[in-house]
Amino acid sequence: MDFDDTREEAAFRAEARAFLAANAEDKRGAFETWQSRYPGREGWDGLERAKEFQGQKAGAGLAGLAWPVEWGGRALPPIYQVIYAQEESRYLVPHGYFEIGLGMCMPTLFAYGTEEQKRRLAPAALRGEEVWCQLFSEPGAGSDLAGLRTRAVRDGEDWVVNGQKIWTSGAHWADWAILVARSDPQAAKHKGLTFFFLSMKSPGIETRRIKQISGASHFNEVYFADVRIPDRQRLGAVGGGWGVAITTLMNERLASGDLRGPDFEEVFALARRVSLEDGPAIANAAVRERLADLYVRTQGVRLTRFRTMTALSRGETPGPENSIGKLVNAPKAQEIASFAMDLLDIGGVVMDKEIAPMRAAFQEALLTSPGGRIAAGTDEILRNIIAERVLGLPPDVRVDRDVPFDQLPTGAR
Repeated sequence: MDFDDTREEAAFRAEARAFLAANAEDKRGAFETWQSRYPGREGWDGLERAKEFQGQKAGAGLAGLAWPVEWGGRALPPIYQVIYAQEESRYLVPHGYFEIGLGMCMPTLFAYGTEEQKRRLAPAALRGEEVWCQLFSEPGAGSDLAGLRTRAVRDGEDWVVNGQKIWTSGAHWADWAILVARSDPQAAKHKGLTFFFLSMKSPGIETRRIKQISGASHFNEVYFADVRIPDRQRLGAVGGGWGVAITTLMNERLASGDLRGPDFEEVFALARRVSLEDGPAIANAAVRERLADLYVRTQGVRLTRFRTMTALSRGETPGPENSIGKLVNAPKAQEIASFAMDLLDIGGVVMDKEIAPMRAAFQEALLTSPGGRIAAGTDEILRNIIAERVLGLPPDVRVDRDVPFDQLPTGAR
């Protein structure tokens, strides 16, 4: 692994630091402020603030760093995006609104869209003017995405879509979406899918917000009733939607490997602040052992990310090994939140952000963390990916791959 910046990378890092120092607030030691002022994906006020900051970042030439110049980028090697992300992680900036669009939808559009589509849609997404969402999961198709039932039927130059999607983050304020639907029920389930992008303002789309156990509601159900999508908005070949979806999922697992909310530094700070029956928590041997384990895992993910950075700096494309970050971080987030609430004792049940330690960040994280182990692939799916594609172990037997979808038993669809 190479930990050092080149001369050009060091100059860019200085440029990023100067922009962030002038336009964002340092978050070191200010986790409570971050929690209260930047509520992630929860409010429209947060969306407007995020759009403002994204516009500033794009105007400074620090968004879409690896994108071609004609799409609003700077055509820099991908390592520059990693460097910027490292610097931005030290500041209070709004997250969550554009990651799906810029991290998942745009790479798919770049791979399969026309030049006209890229010129029209990419710059607006980069400046934060248009928000995207991802219409993949269904009530009966989550980790087994190929089991989806939403239908797309060809009608002249259009496709008519009927069905339902669920757990769609940000659908209630999205302008555009990517969608995978079943276009041929007589083909094997991985081979009968077609991929599209569409406006979320299209007639026949209904969005319903889902109330989560944490009190948030950034997930949605999305219903399609005779929604018409022009064939020119198809990405990839008819029946080739699974391959397009894989492009999206690989980018999703790279983007979703980072932990949001309380991490090791926050639980370490908490252990220094609270007292147990025998004195400060940080002096307790059992607490120190738990902290050491969390620190080791945190550093392991960090060093694995450096391998990704090294590959990017050499012009290589990181592969399925990026599943490691999410597989470690998602359970770790759940464990950190649970451990923190144990340290808080009876105060751990307090959800009031005005009086709870660290503005109830750990309590909210505990309620939301199980979703992190499902989104972008469950722990079991990621273990299979790592076993088969990284370690080269024999794959699972998949008898459903060549059976027509409409002949599968109901439970396998």
